Amino acid sequence: MLWAWLSRAWRGWRSAVQIVRPETVVAWHRRGFGLFWTWKSRRRTGRPGVPADLRALIRELSTANLLWGAPRIHGELQKLGIAVSQSTVAKFIRRHPRPPSQAWRTFLTNHASQIVAADLFVVPTVTFRLLFVLVILGHARRRIVHAG
Repeated sequence: MLWAWLSRAWRGWRSAVQIVRPETVVAWHRRGFGLFWTWKSRRRTGRPGVPADLRALIRELSTANLLWGAPRIHGELQKLGIAVSQSTVAKFIRRHPRPPSQAWRTFLTNHASQIVAADLFVVPTVTFRLLFVLVILGHARRRIVHAG
């Protein structure tokens, strides 16, 4: 589109194009592309980073006091005169590994003898009366525990 516009706007463009080689145009494009991405990846101003010693202090406090969360550590840092936000503290506290919980299949295997299933349904009789049926099944042996 640039060349089409240039050819309509400037009638003497053919004489200028004859002195420029295609390699020169490609080099201009490459240089422009490089300058664009240099501009895009420049260091922008914004929030200052958290110093390494403050990050180490937050991790040390969270390791030494396992029951303290981000609000408590934030409060203790404020008492020391350190101005830091609670979200920053939450970002840098040490995550304590929790033991993995059992899987659903393991839970069912371990507790099958204590689990029952209940079903309540209605059966119309020949005389058009409604008969309410309650069935309780035990999961351990898949047997009827109660029917009423």
